[in-house]
Amino acid sequence: MHFYTGDATYDTVLACAFAYAFFAAVGSLFVIAPYGRFASERFGVSLDPRLGWLLMEVPAPLTFLYFFLRGPHHDAWAPRVFLLVWLVHYANRAFYFPLSIRAPRGSRASFSFMVVAAGWLATSLHGYLNGAYVSTWGAHLTDAWLTDPRFLVGLAVYYASFAVNLYSDAILRNLRTREEVDAGKKVYRIPYGGLFRYVTCPSYLSELTGWLGFALAMWSLSGVFIFVLSAANLVPRAAATHRWYRERFPDYPPERRALIPFVW
Repeated sequence: MHFYTGDATYDTVLACAFAYAFFAAVGSLFVIAPYGRFASERFGVSLDPRLGWLLMEVPAPLTFLYFFLRGPHHDAWAPRVFLLVWLVHYANRAFYFPLSIRAPRGSRASFSFMVVAAGWLATSLHGYLNGAYVSTWGAHLTDAWLTDPRFLVGLAVYYASFAVNLYSDAILRNLRTREEVDAGKKVYRIPYGGLFRYVTCPSYLSELTGWLGFALAMWSLSGVFIFVLSAANLVPRAAATHRWYRERFPDYPPERRALIPFVW
């Protein structure tokens, strides 16, 4: 298949990746990914959430780095910038975020291994498509690209979203005290602060706007893929999370929307 870069292998994998995103979107309309508050024992083996997140996310930096280093342009400045962006993102997502989760030691009830297995496919595709693109197929990613308005605006959107994501995750993490966690208590509270004033799921919103900024900065379908796949999972999950809060807390702020401020 040749429709984007001219390389049959890359283009075929890219087409399959978008097909996977489509089926993931359809599946998410019927089954919310079983992790966190939506975990369920009926999906088989469950893992400690820290281990589950780490295992699921770690293929993305590894596959990106492997295919990036094999590319003929890996020593050019623009590809190196994207490598840095990628490594910073996954230093948080694959390592800091899971290791900072407040869960009782040995917790095995909140991260289905099924999610990890599905995640391996997604994160491996994600790493390959973007790592190979920036160092092999992205002919426009020259030094001149670093001053292109698409790159500058996209990178600004990405890092603004990254900052919101870190802040929102910290608010959620601090809803439970260390004493409650050590005692094995599953305590849920209404989060306040930051974009929680407007939406139930600012972490999801900032994840989506971040990948949208990344796709703009790279100006590639490989960047669009991860945005589409993330939306396939996070949009239905945001709706389910919003319903969960409204059903559990009678005093939940009625002005909050699920994902998009003032809209939905």
